[in-house]
Amino acid sequence: MRLVKVQQVIDYIEEHIQEELTPDLLAGIAGYSPYHFNRIFEKHTGYTLMDYVVKRKLQYALYDLAHGKKVIEIALSYGFETHAGFTKAFKKCFGSPPRLYRQHCPSSLPQKIDLSRLEQNQVGGIVMQPKLVHRSSFTIAGKTVERSIRNISYTRDSPALWNQKLFPDESIERTLYETLTPETHGEYCLNLRSDEKEEGFTYLFAVNYDTGTSLPDRWTKLTIPSTTYAIFRTPLVTVEDFAISITGTWQYILDDWLPQSPYEVDETCYDFEYYDEHCHDWEYERVYMEIYLPIKERKQGC
Repeated sequence: MRLVKVQQVIDYIEEHIQEELTPDLLAGIAGYSPYHFNRIFEKHTGYTLMDYVVKRKLQYALYDLAHGKKVIEIALSYGFETHAGFTKAFKKCFGSPPRLYRQHCPSSLPQKIDLSRLEQNQVGGIVMQPKLVHRSSFTIAGKTVERSIRNISYTRDSPALWNQKLFPDESIERTLYETLTPETHGEYCLNLRSDEKEEGFTYLFAVNYDTGTSLPDRWTKLTIPSTTYAIFRTPLVTVEDFAISITGTWQYILDDWLPQSPYEVDETCYDFEYYDEHCHDWEYERVYMEIYLPIKERKQGC
């Protein structure tokens, strides 16, 4: 019943996204006090009620931004009183001001949120619209392990594989950083395709590779070609739910987001999982990671 009430409020927010939405109004729709409903809402979505309202307004603002509307016009449309207030909220949410983020905006409206489906997939909360980024080619390096699992061609075919303790040395992450000393922190997890290995695949756990760094024997260096990515963040969850949340987010992306989007997977490039300090449970109570899906515009009629 609570899930139904939360979904009802989410639907109301969608239908009145450009109107003033207050805690009292939304909690009243669900039949709870603002304090009690906020706790229920956060449990099911991963966001406090008003944080979700602001972020959802900004998600819709992305569409308007992508279609050339002026920032002040967008700000006023979604209830922000000033250009500065909108820009501050936008930068807090997306990491850069609207004028710089315009090229990363999805060209389609945010998709309808189905909480029951998200909970069925154990996503752990709501997945917001992805950031679209064209990334130049870059090189990573690390250690590989062979797996004898059939029908694995891409990372999305077997997500969060690190959770299966593939590497006998559990200090693999520390070893990568001590050996390669990359300038930026972040680990890449991806499946390497091989037409020669129909019965299995190669899994790579890597970090950024800086030119000139010595690479130990039997380590793998890989240059990932330039392409455009849809970058998704998994919902904030406890570390106990992290792996299943990643798997559920992948399923949401492939089964829900991708079919409704104007894009298709660019299968000439690698999809991968990216983990930085935000997945360190000793630093954060709840953690998240990013999924990079290479995309291209879908052909008409497909």
